[in-house]
Amino acid sequence: MTKIVFLGAGSTVFAKNVLGDCLTVGSLRDAQIALVDIDAERLRVSQVMMENINHTLGAKATIASHLAEDARTALAGATFVVNAIQVGGFEPATVIDFEIPKKYGLRQTIGDTLGIGGIFRGLRTIPVMLDYCRIMEEVCPDALLLNYTNPMAILTGAILKATSVRTVGLCHSVQVCARDLCRELDLPDDQLRWKIAGINHQGWLLEISRNGEDLYPEIKRRACLPEYNAKDAVRFEIMKRFGYYVTESSEHSSEYVPWFIKSRAPELISRYNIPLDEYPRRCRVQIEGWSAMREHLLRDEALQHERGHEYASYIFEAILTGAPYTFGGNVLNTGLIPNLPSLSCVEVLCVADRNGITPTYAGGLPPQCAALTRTNINVHELTIEAALTCRKEHIYHAALLDPHTAAELTMDEIVSMCDDLIEAHGEFLPAYH
Repeated sequence: MTKIVFLGAGSTVFAKNVLGDCLTVGSLRDAQIALVDIDAERLRVSQVMMENINHTLGAKATIASHLAEDARTALAGATFVVNAIQVGGFEPATVIDFEIPKKYGLRQTIGDTLGIGGIFRGLRTIPVMLDYCRIMEEVCPDALLLNYTNPMAILTGAILKATSVRTVGLCHSVQVCARDLCRELDLPDDQLRWKIAGINHQGWLLEISRNGEDLYPEIKRRACLPEYNAKDAVRFEIMKRFGYYVTESSEHSSEYVPWFIKSRAPELISRYNIPLDEYPRRCRVQIEGWSAMREHLLRDEALQHERGHEYASYIFEAILTGAPYTFGGNVLNTGLIPNLPSLSCVEVLCVADRNGITPTYAGGLPPQCAALTRTNINVHELTIEAALTCRKEHIYHAALLDPHTAAELTMDEIVSMCDDLIEAHGEFLPAYH
């Protein structure tokens, strides 16, 4: 029998999206589902929700809940494992990631992928995931782990380098990039063909066409028009200078490069519509809405669910049935993008079928795109090195080489800020030497 384990099941809405999708699929409707979280109340709500959907859809899944300390029991015999944990939560961890850098004059928008926030989110999360993976190596060595947690490239890369667990990282950016770009420019979004390759949140839209017509000339023309430019100003500026559009939003992209969030040029914030402190704002809204959502989910009312666009259920179905499914996945670079560092974590087209996950060859990126991407990979690699060796100097190296951090602060300020963050995160980090 197929067994699906969901780590971080207290993320109730996301659990609903992923697991609800699974319950609509013939080959998954009788699966064993194990929900795992550190928060007993959120875990209870997620189980009630999933039992409700299971009943409403007429599925035959068996659903069980496990606190994180019982992860070994939950993972035993797993076929698939989905990771959606957030170590340290919004408070205190995310607040620390934003407020301490702010004291040094370093501002962020999302802080979950790159930058000082992405570095420390990675340092908190890697040890926890390696603990789960050690258990998986013992009790479900053939399971496939789908990682949805950010920082995607840092976390997925660390798991693939430090464990034997079969893993692929998943993100929505590639999935929606071409269609969303056409929609925001009022271009038809049907019959599109596109090619994307790079790293998570900085994949490059290398080709985009419709019915054989190259759409890039018209995309670039419209992106310069005032009625469109403000909608996606950072990405359009990067496209103007580097020739290609990137997969992740302008608020994300603004903190992956050194040119947009600058204390000595504050006018750039309004010029490029950059929402500073955006992620903490979103978190507060979600937290405030939790109570209302909880009450809704616990009512004795049938919960409906229709299959959405999350990759997970389609990947599971492809592996179980053999019908191939293609998707954008995060994997180690084994020559897939020749002009990016070997064994860095890259995002390329992958195929799921009975053989598991097979990444496809993407070819080299345009030289200017590869060069910019390498500045982000430097941070990924050094953060992973810091986490795997527990050497504090590699935390400094990662932060010193981060494009946005280095553009704003001196070397002494960066080292001091890292020390403050290490101290503030306390028990969420291992001991560094």
